[in-house]
Formats: sequence, C-alpha cells, structure tokens
Amino acid sequence: MQWQPIGKPASIRAAANLRDYTATCRAFDWTAARAALSGLPDGGLNIAHEAVDRHAEGARADHVALRWVDRTDTVTELTYAELAERTNRFAALLRELGIHRGDRVYTLLGRVPDLYVVVLGALKAGCVVSPLFSAFGPEPVRQRLVLGGASLLVTSPALYRRKVRDIRHQVPTLRHVLLSGATGEGDAPALEPMLTASSPAPSLVSTAPDDAALLHFTSGTTGTPKGALHVHEAVLAHHVTAAYALDLRADDVFWCTADPGWVTGTSYGIVAPLTHGATLVSDEGDFEAHRWYRVLDRQGVTVWYTAPTALRMLMRHGDGLAEGYDLSALRFIASVGEPLNPEAVVWGQATLGLPVHDNWWQTETGAIMIGNFAAEEIRPGSMGRPVPGVEVCLLRRGAEGRALVTGGRVHPVTAAGEEGELAIRPGWPSMFRAYWNDPERYASAFADGWYLSGDVARRDADGYYWFVGRADDMIKSAGHLVGPFEVESVLLAHPAVAEAGVIGKPDPVAGELVKAFVSLRPGHAATEELRLELLAFGRRALGAVAPKEIEFDPDLPHTRSGKVMRRLLKARELGLPEGDLSTLEATR
Repeated sequence: MQWQPIGKPASIRAAANLRDYTATCRAFDWTAARAALSGLPDGGLNIAHEAVDRHAEGARADHVALRWVDRTDTVTELTYAELAERTNRFAALLRELGIHRGDRVYTLLGRVPDLYVVVLGALKAGCVVSPLFSAFGPEPVRQRLVLGGASLLVTSPALYRRKVRDIRHQVPTLRHVLLSGATGEGDAPALEPMLTASSPAPSLVSTAPDDAALLHFTSGTTGTPKGALHVHEAVLAHHVTAAYALDLRADDVFWCTADPGWVTGTSYGIVAPLTHGATLVSDEGDFEAHRWYRVLDRQGVTVWYTAPTALRMLMRHGDGLAEGYDLSALRFIASVGEPLNPEAVVWGQATLGLPVHDNWWQTETGAIMIGNFAAEEIRPGSMGRPVPGVEVCLLRRGAEGRALVTGGRVHPVTAAGEEGELAIRPGWPSMFRAYWNDPERYASAFADGWYLSGDVARRDADGYYWFVGRADDMIKSAGHLVGPFEVESVLLAHPAVAEAGVIGKPDPVAGELVKAFVSLRPGHAATEELRLELLAFGRRALGAVAPKEIEFDPDLPHTRSGKVMRRLLKARELGLPEGDLSTLEATR
C-alpha cells in the first residue's frame, strides 16, 4: 500500500526548533553548538552539571525537574534545586564508601526517584554509570556485572531478592549493594538513611569531555554482551538531538516511556530533557492503555517519546478509548526502538490529532542519528533524514550480508532505492568510544572512516531513509535488541538440550518474538511437558528476553564449521527462499 506524505501546517513550521532543514544542515557545527551548554570553569564537561546543577544555580531552581507518578497515581515532584541536593548527597556517599572516579556504579531499578538520583549523583562523582534492565533474569544481570567490573549496585529490595542475592558472590569486584527506599536486608543496606546522613554540599568532580561516563550493554550475535562506553561529551548530542528530533523546549512536560535499563531510558529518559530545563514525567506503572492515556491527560504531557510496540497495543484498544481523555496539551509524538509501521503514523494523526515521528539510532550512537522533524513532511514508514551534524551513507553488502570491505575500502550505494548497510561518519559527540575491554570488537565496527551499524536500509531520491532489517541475526523484540547467542547459551545449560538455534519470528505487536529450535540429548523425549519446562527454565534465567516459543528439531542445519545456521532456520520458519547453501553441512 502506498502511504501519502503528511505535510505540516505553516504555524507548526514557523514554531519548530528546526525550521529549515537544508540550511541548518549546511551551517551546523558541533563546536559552535557547544555554546548551548555551560561547561565547567576549567574547560571540563559533566553530564550531571548540564542536566541539573546549571539550572539549580539559576532562574529554574524552583522549576519542577522530575514528576514521578507511582503505581497508585500519587504524584511526587522534585525541583531542580531539590534534585541537585539529593544528587550531591549521593556523590558524597560514594566517596564515603570508597567509590572513586572511574569506578562502575550499576543500577537495577524501575522508574523510581532513586534511579535519577543515583545516575546523576554517580556522574557528579566521576563514576561510570551502567544501567541494567529490571526485567533481566539473574544470569544476564550477573554476566553484565562481571563484564563491567561493578563496584556498587543500587537495586530495589524485591529485585535484590529475586535476581541479585543468589549471584552476588559470583561478582568479585562488587563491594557494595544498596537497596532503594528505607529498608535494607542483611549486607545490603537501605539507601535513604545513608543519603540523609551524607553531605548536601556541592559535590562535582571536574570531568573532561572525553572522560568515561556511561556503559550500556547491548547483546551480540556471538560471544558475550558488548559494553558500549560513552563519554561526558555525549551530553552535547543528547541536548541538540532532543531540540531537533524531539522539538523539545524548556517549558515542555516530557514523557519518555523507555525502560531506564536501555540507552533510550538514559539518553532521553534522564539526560536530554533535563539539559533543556524541562519537566520530566516518570511513571512507575506498567503499560495499560487507560493508565497511559491518564498520564498523558493528568500530567499535561506536551512531548511524548515511546515505542512502536506500545503504539500498536494502544491501536488494538480502538480509536474511541482516547476520546475520553484530554490530550490537548500534547504537541509532538516520537517513537524509537524498532521500525514504526506506516499504519501507526497515520493512526496517530487520525486518533490523537498528531502524526508519530519515527527516528533511528543505536546503543553505539548514543543519540538520535536519523529523524522525522517537526517542520518537515513525514513519509509514513520512513525513519526520516539525518540529524544536522550527522553524515550517513549506505554501503554495498557482501555475501555475508555485512558491508563489503575490499582492500580496506568500503563501497557506497549511490542509486536511490538500493539497499545497503547503514553507516555513519565518526565525529558526533555521543559516538561510543570503546567496547569495554574488547578493542578488537570495537575496531571491527569501523571500516574506511565509517561506523558500520549492522542495519540494512534504503534511501529515496529526497534523502529519506527506510529500515529494511538487520544484516546479522540480532532480534528486535518490543524495542529490545536480543542476542541469540545469549539465549542459546542459557538453553544449553539445561541437561536435556544438546543444541539450540534462536531466531526472531515476526509478531504484529512486538515486532519479533524470540523463538528457539532445540535438539535434545539421547534419553530425552520431545514432549509438551519438556517444552513447557524449557520455557520456564529460560524465563527464570533470562527474564523478559527469554524465548516465547520453543520447537523441537532433531536435525538443526549446520555450516561445515559446525555452527547452527540461524539464517536457514528463519527462512524455513517464514517460508522464504533458503538462499546460498554452499556452506551447509552435507550430512549429520
């Protein structure tokens, strides 16, 4: 089906932060854009200072920084001055505990006020912050704590009991675990009494733009998860892209629904709106259609950043549900995490009175790279065009599906409509600076002066980009990037499983579901009872990224080197052409 572009009224174009895309791209310079931030007196830069302290020290001290809605709909607010004081206390507490500049401070929390205090306070102390997804099972939590060499973890009492207590002794670097709220447990003391006793005095370590600040883990197709390391200079990209791609301003009430354990929940769920001096809405509750409409209504949300899965779930409840709520304050809707189907863009226009603006970026990019802008027309189904200051191209792909590199050179795609691997020219401030303790993996992400994203896209004649798929086996499920290797490794730990192959299966709501194909060891029968046991086994260890479907297959396809061919499993599952089988093992 052909979808008509959605144009913008002159009034919207005139009021937008980015009013002339072409002229802004031509004139944009990251060095000049730095003037929007205050910086530190010695020339340094610190994310927490730009997000909190500079507002707390000025005219916005009494402006609401954080508006938290708990599960009972009770609202708690923190002004910029109050947030500055609490983050000062946490930074001071870290010093008292012997946690120093460069040490890794982890969070395993939902959307609660302590999350924002811990993240921003740790950045003030010069620590490296690593947020974890609260729906992870114990094994992904343990693995990431070990990989990053965690020194301190802040989690909730419930999450501690379910996911941390039994694996804590397996993390030799972990010196402290603090529990949010007022109640501790054994050698995991409560955070609140410790904050109350610590100093509220300004407590900012002077950090340089290139000092490490954020460690975000993202799954890989093979091997362990990758720890993408970002620096304090990333705050410049957070600030600029929020202004351009989200049209964010100081008087906005901003709601980002992303889980704080993912990069979106940090870059735009914490940092970006606060750098603009806006009010950040944080909802502790889980998705429920009436609840989300109620938050939009009661909190007067003006800019809403959410995920395609959530929008599709709202669509399933019908157009009439939104009519019972006052959404008149809402002026901009954006979506990220997975491809946004054209129907959702048009639904937003018809039901909410506003189209949904898709955008594209990754954990490694740290900030939005491609977007649909407030003053520009939307082409439903398109990711949009590159953010000013970001240079993007498409590269021809070789036999393995990844960018073709010959003699150290890449080969750009020039024809409109032709597919290629999306690549970005390094130089934007939020580009990751390393994979934690894995320089070879980091080097392999670049070729001939380009960062290789692993995503396949096409570009039309006007420079709009359209997502096609992944060049590798990564699974995009409900906005989460799931590594098949991690899921396969857990299934192989079950005594009945000999081999496993994991793929993403298309799903109308989640985008993709994780499906596992399993071959069994001798002596184990492929029964429904065992299938349910394996599903539960996966959920206990992996949590939200566990497989939703398991199929027994005694003859998984292998390459001649012995690897399970996920590509072939997916082709057979979807009834697609099997492609080149020259590397397929002839016999078992």
